[in-house]
Amino acid sequence: MAIEARNDASVDRRIRLGMVGGGQGAFIGAVHRIAARIDDQFELVAGALASDPARAEASAKELGIAEERAYGSFELMAKGEAARADGIEVVSIVTPNHLHSAVAKVFLEAGIHVICDKPLATSVVEAEELKALVEKTGKIFAVTYNYTGYPLVRQARAMIANGDLGEIRVVQVEYLQDWLTERLEASGHKQAAWRTDPTRSGAGGCIGDIGTHAYHLACFVSGLELDQLLAELSTFVEGRRLDDDVQILLKWKGGAKGMLWASQVAVGNENGLKLRVYGTSGGLEWAQENPNQLWFTPYGQPRQLLTRGGAAVGLAASRVTRVPSGHPEGYLEGFATIYAEAARAIRAARAGSKPDPEVIFPTVEDGLAGMRFIEAAVKSSAGSGAWVRVR
Repeated sequence: MAIEARNDASVDRRIRLGMVGGGQGAFIGAVHRIAARIDDQFELVAGALASDPARAEASAKELGIAEERAYGSFELMAKGEAARADGIEVVSIVTPNHLHSAVAKVFLEAGIHVICDKPLATSVVEAEELKALVEKTGKIFAVTYNYTGYPLVRQARAMIANGDLGEIRVVQVEYLQDWLTERLEASGHKQAAWRTDPTRSGAGGCIGDIGTHAYHLACFVSGLELDQLLAELSTFVEGRRLDDDVQILLKWKGGAKGMLWASQVAVGNENGLKLRVYGTSGGLEWAQENPNQLWFTPYGQPRQLLTRGGAAVGLAASRVTRVPSGHPEGYLEGFATIYAEAARAIRAARAGSKPDPEVIFPTVEDGLAGMRFIEAAVKSSAGSGAWVRVR
């Protein structure tokens, strides 16, 4: 009965949002909260913000969450919010990876939509179970591969789908950082500690943290599906338990080839996510650190610079653009686009309908694909660089 009460109010009011994780000292939780408010679609009303009840309570107080809706565990939160007429409609999961699946299951079973940070889980089995539960419950499930929210990423995707590059031959993607060049996890650094811990991060370190971002971006923009990969996962920092550098050859279905390089020990790089796609009649190049520029080269013609607010960009980019041309728009707005698209889907669900076809956000299927990518890469690397088919 309480679940029905959440859905019978105006489709125009703000969406009631809860959060699991993201308390004091957490980086990604703050990013999600900012993103949720940029387009004024959500209101944070409940949370289980830390595994320690005292810290969870203190974190909730800082964020203005009512005392009775500051929960000591996500299980109590799901039960408590499902019983309220004004309970949350969607939960944002911003915990370390090993908790994603357990938290998502509890809230899906409570009839609550989910927005989950990536990667989806720590194993393919967990991801498959989540996909089955989403199908069973009919709830909306978004995964925050935030780079798919950038306007010129949407523009590149639309151009490829329109045939502007012809038949795709080569897709190359790289994501380079240097923040784990030294064994930062041994210093007590919270982010480094859990991201390099296989019990909390899963079987992949660098590949799970940023490699899945690169992989999903390549798939999202190119429209291609990966067939096989050959991977070498390396751990350069002595004493580290997971990979910190990933180099992969890719074979896409349909015959295209490619490469993926992800590294967190590439000195001199801060957040160097770059994508290059080449076809029979043109090429595209995009770099996250210059997100408002997209280079397009039609074969036999001069290289063209497309800008986010320029006249050459189409509806796919303009519908997720918020500020005038010449003003930077990037990381936080990319997250916000995922939240805004999820909000459109939730509002449609309130009305008992489906969102408009142009509404795009990464789903549980994309999260499962990311887990299968990690699984195949780990298997290939363990097999001394054997080609592995991505199931």
